[in-house]
Amino acid sequence: MSLSNIGNLMSLEMCEIDPGKGTNAPEFCIKAAAKVLMESGGRNWVPVIVKEIGEDEYEVIGNSFVYAIAAEVGLERVWCIVTDSSDGTFELTQILTGELIPKVNLSTATRDEIQAALRYLIEKPGSELKGLQLAIATNRIDEAQRQYWKTFEPIINLKCGITKGKKLDALKEVFYLTPAEPEPVVITPPSSTNLNTLTVTQLKDMAKQQGLSGYNKKKKPELIALLSVTSSKTSG
Repeated sequence: MSLSNIGNLMSLEMCEIDPGKGTNAPEFCIKAAAKVLMESGGRNWVPVIVKEIGEDEYEVIGNSFVYAIAAEVGLERVWCIVTDSSDGTFELTQILTGELIPKVNLSTATRDEIQAALRYLIEKPGSELKGLQLAIATNRIDEAQRQYWKTFEPIINLKCGITKGKKLDALKEVFYLTPAEPEPVVITPPSSTNLNTLTVTQLKDMAKQQGLSGYNKKKKPELIALLSVTSSKTSG
């Protein structure tokens, strides 16, 4: 296949096309649609989306329902659009043809995106999240520090109606995470004020950790002075 064929509408022989994953459409819908197709002239005005997998060999990656109808009718040729074979194109095609549910990055999602995704889950037939208070769940998830989440587990602690198990797992259908690196913790050198609140033992431990010498026989005021001077040098 030449690059010029990518994106073009082409009439391909059915024997050259592999159905791929196929469709989940009910048999009744396929048979009924096949009858309508035949009554309308037997031409699939909605093309099947395929990628090339070999010489004169193709695989369906989108509009699998249309392919199933053409197969039911027994068409010898079917109109197709040929795409490149990249993973990105496959995913995009599946989303655009309604065969794959798009996911939202919960790490960076807006409030409206979170609300829309949760509403979709709540309204699904047989939903595990049926009865979930949409406004409460949306607000609590939106306000959480979700940019650092590595899993969906922290949602359980938000007490928004989403508990561990099937309810939490349901979120994976519409959300994914790309956790950011936690911001580095800046350690502020101790001030003389908070050094006064420490015991002699604690002050000596600090001096030891900082690699200071001659601290062992010093009294509290001397230890504070020693640590204060060290802190000021460090901060300077």
